[in-house]
Order: sequence, then C-alpha cells, then structure tokens
Amino acid sequence: MRKLVVGAMAMTMALGLTACGSDDSGDDASSGKGKDLTVWIMEGTNPDAKPFFDEVSAAFKKKTGATVHVEFQQWATAQKKFTTAIEGGPSQVPDVAEVGTTWIPQFAETGGLVDVTDKVKDAGLDKDLVKGLADAGTLDGKQYGMPWYAGVRGLLFRKDIFEKHDLKAPTTWQELRDTALVLKEKEPDMVPFPVAGSAEMNAVPFIWGAGGELAKQEGGSWKSAINSPESVKGIQFYTDLAKKDGVSPAKATTWTEKEIATDFQKGKIAMTLSGSWTPEGFMAAAPDLKGKLAAAPIPGEKGGLSKSFLGGSYLSTFKGDNQDLAWEYVKMVTTGEFATKWGEQSNYFPGQNSLLEKVQEKNDPLVAPFAKQMTEAGGTVPQTAAYGEIQASQVVPKMIQSILTGKKSAQEAADQAAQEMDKIFAS
Repeated sequence: MRKLVVGAMAMTMALGLTACGSDDSGDDASSGKGKDLTVWIMEGTNPDAKPFFDEVSAAFKKKTGATVHVEFQQWATAQKKFTTAIEGGPSQVPDVAEVGTTWIPQFAETGGLVDVTDKVKDAGLDKDLVKGLADAGTLDGKQYGMPWYAGVRGLLFRKDIFEKHDLKAPTTWQELRDTALVLKEKEPDMVPFPVAGSAEMNAVPFIWGAGGELAKQEGGSWKSAINSPESVKGIQFYTDLAKKDGVSPAKATTWTEKEIATDFQKGKIAMTLSGSWTPEGFMAAAPDLKGKLAAAPIPGEKGGLSKSFLGGSYLSTFKGDNQDLAWEYVKMVTTGEFATKWGEQSNYFPGQNSLLEKVQEKNDPLVAPFAKQMTEAGGTVPQTAAYGEIQASQVVPKMIQSILTGKKSAQEAADQAAQEMDKIFAS
C-alpha cells in the first residue's frame, strides 16, 4: 500500500475520539498514574515497530500517567503462548495484545478476552467498522477488540501484458477464464492464472462467489457446507481452470502464496489472486515491475464481486485489573494519528469504512481496487475455535489437491472435506 493510503487516512480521521498525544485534561488524564500496562505485539508486520511504540508509550503516559511495556512476539509461537497464558489466569495474560482475526474465537471461547461491544458503540465506532472485520472479531454477538489493520486478496495482473493483447480486467468468471485462455495462447512462457493447491484463501473466493459457504451455524452448532451444490460449483470452476483449461501448470498443485509471489516477481505469472499488501513488496523486490502492474477486485460469477477473506489483526484487551486503561490504549493505537502512522509503515488497510472510501476516491490503480474489495466484498471464516483446527489440518488445501491430481472429483473431494470438518466441529 502506498503513502496515498496514509494521506487519505490523515485527512479523514474524524471519529470523535480524543486526539492521540493531546493535552486533554479530561477525567481519564491521570487514570493510569503509577500503573503499568503490558502489551504484546507480533513481530514483522512493521519493520520499524520499536520507534512507533516508543512514541505511543510516551503519548499514553502523558495522557494517562501509565507506563507501557511492549513485548514483541513471534507469529510462529504466539498462539501457544497466548493459550498457556490464558490457562494461567489474569496474572499471566497481557493487558493488551495484537490478536490475529482467526484466533479471536479460540481466545474468546476460553474466556481470555474482554467483551468491548458497548465500549466500541459508546466511542461511536461501531457503525464505521468494515463489516467483514467486525464479523471476524465478533462471537455470539459480542465484539472482542478493535480492528487494527487488515489486508484482502484481489486480482493482480501484468498491465503491460494485458495492454499488449488488448485485454481488460475480467468482470465475470467467464471473462476470467477467457482472459486466461488468451494469455495461455499469446504468452506461452507465462502462467496465465495459477491454481495453487496449498493456497486456501485463493480457493475460498470461488466457493463464496458461487453462493456457497465453508460452514454454517445451525442451532448453536457448526456444520460443514463445503459440499453443498453451490460450494462445489465454485470449487469445480476453480479447479477446472487447471484440469480442463490448462491455464495453471501441474507444479502449482502444491504451491502456496509464497511460490506464487516468487514466480510473479520473476515475470513468470500474468494474472493471479494476491494480497493488497503485495504490489509494493513485489516492486521493491523486482524494480522492473514498476509501472507494469494493475489490480482489480475478484469478479463474481456473473458480475459484481466474489467475497475475499479479510486477514489482519485486532487489538484486544485481556481480563485483568487494567481493562478500562487497556481500552484507552486500544483506542489510541487503532484510531487517530497513530492509526495513520501504522498504516504508512505497515502497508495495510485500516478497519474503517470512512477511511477506505477516501482511499478509493484517490483511484490509485494498485490501491483502490483492493479497498473496493475490502469494503464491498470482504469475508471471514467460520467464527469458531474449531476452524483453527480445520485450517491446521489443511482440510481445504487437501481437497483442492486431490481434485487437481485426479484422485477425486470435485464432489467426492468436497464430501471428504465436509466429513473431516464435521468431525472437528463435533469434537
């Protein structure tokens, strides 16, 4: 995401909250005097995170009197560390932590997170949150934190190649297929559209786009819907691009998004699903791509948009002695000037519709399409801790791979995936 996003954020942050780092002398100005606040932040999203949080800590101490201790955590080990801390009780958990959206259900169900539904509403933020992100942090009608930043997948393609063959961004599934077939013929040394067997979130938009779902909640229980006629229709279309149309090579059967990124940067891919955070990174890694990229939302089957997974992080408060103070910290970081700075430094989108609309109005070809995708067609996985186990078990990738390798038909593979999912839901 470019500096443009940040500029839009800076101009439109009118949320009615206390300005970060101000000299506000309200009732909460000394509410944290003499207190310590522990904050866990995931390492790697922002390459220059320490100076950012040093500044936040200074502003928060000026406003509340509290001393903030930021501890950086590794994504690979954080989930287990959180789980252990929650089991240990309030004295073991941080006051505030960055929590991946797919972790919210697990931590909420185990009683570690604070329900901030009323606080979000009282702050006037509830109606401005991107729906998909609000949904991602909500369990049984209760919201467990504030969306901090997020990314979404859309369609990324080589503008120079498209212009060379008089192609336009596809707006339906048929146009996507036709475009890929033209690229297969005209650019034999490039992959027209990779069907990556290990990239779960590249397959899910086609399930959603056909009107299907991964799972549905019925009577308080979750049940798989991945083998419904609608879901299978989307799975069939996606895998047929490789199996029948040949627009994706056999080697892509085991590809993750990392392999897609590597080959795209090498100029070997003409069109793919990719994250909103990737264009700038691709151009930094391969400067010759500058001026050659364009983006579009993921087309719907017959028009409109197919939903795409919103992935990102919340700032959540944990049950302990400093819940009100922790909420003030969450507000400071996720809104106002610090939300602006974080957006600039991390290359992700904010979680508020008002900001995303302004981003779209700037019409940056590598930003606005992703913002449109996020605002109009963002989705989330089933809000239950069990889905984390389903992802860990690679249920969806295994389903896609079994189809691509010819071991199962789309329906057979989806039926098998549904059985695996239901077994996990019932455990």
